[in-house]
Amino acid sequence: MVMGLLQQRCLELGARLAEPGEFTRRAFLNDKLDLAQAEAVMDLIEASTAAAARSAIRSLSGEFSRAIHELVDQLVALRMRVEATLDFPDDDVDFLRQSDEDIWVSNLIRDVDRLLARAHQGSLLRTGLHVVLVGQPNVGKSSLLNRLTREERAIVTATPGTTRDSLRETIQIEGIPLHIVDTAGLRETEDEIERLGIARSWKEIARADVVLHMVDARNGMTDADRRIVVQLPENIEQIVLHNKSDLAGHAATRTIENGRIALWLSAKTGEGLPLLERELLRVAGWREGADDVFMARERHLRALKEAQTRLNEAKDRLGQAELFAEELRLAQEALGGITGEFTQDDLLGEIFSRFCIGK
Repeated sequence: MVMGLLQQRCLELGARLAEPGEFTRRAFLNDKLDLAQAEAVMDLIEASTAAAARSAIRSLSGEFSRAIHELVDQLVALRMRVEATLDFPDDDVDFLRQSDEDIWVSNLIRDVDRLLARAHQGSLLRTGLHVVLVGQPNVGKSSLLNRLTREERAIVTATPGTTRDSLRETIQIEGIPLHIVDTAGLRETEDEIERLGIARSWKEIARADVVLHMVDARNGMTDADRRIVVQLPENIEQIVLHNKSDLAGHAATRTIENGRIALWLSAKTGEGLPLLERELLRVAGWREGADDVFMARERHLRALKEAQTRLNEAKDRLGQAELFAEELRLAQEALGGITGEFTQDDLLGEIFSRFCIGK
């Protein structure tokens, strides 16, 4: 109450409330932080895991920015040599041989590839992996959700169709957030509520990063399961889970079935769960011992991929000095956008508007 009255009086005397992200934006505009560091402030606030917080601190301290500046410095040095060759073709300058250009660009491509891999893992710490459990009723989807979360989050009964709507839970494996969605069993039904749940299941499947197709290990892949497979999006990673392997007398193992990875496990006993966790980390692109990642955003990944593309184009333009120089310029521009050197004002407004008030 007292703080509210004090704030109100300050506003009456001419003060105003800070806008979202205003303090961080001022730090950026006054060269106290670059744009990647400014975004890391919000990433640190929103970090949902210890690994994400460490990655955000790494970016906030400037490690990501320094890696970007090192790449830019290499590009600038190469561009200076190329531009000198173009501007003073008849003068006594230190000309670049095509073999030198090839080596220089190849080294730049290698460094961008490495940085992109580290940034991609940092991006995973922010967004996580969207995992959807699908299959016929009563194959154990809800039991697996409960096993993964280590809690009784979903109702499990012997009655088919118990799950009528999607149930979402987030877990962590090696610091990576996994957003697990338990969906209604996929089958033909006249029950209107169940049909609505099934329709929502297909919407979740369309948004998935990976689909875990569960089947009953005792029955194997039935005709009904094959009908589900036909309808699953081809561009989404699919893993077959033969659940209830303990009842089928089958040991937990990993196989390949019709081009898809298949795991034998038991949601009831937990046997085979480590196999599933390893596969999910593989899909996420996580590598063991990744303690040097940066907290990266989608725009950072796009910029690095653009620089990667431009450098590969430059490699294809060896011997064509003007086109070679232009591709190098575009690569530098893409990298500069990460730290804010070539960022448009409208993008700055969009970035800082997402911050908390004042931050």
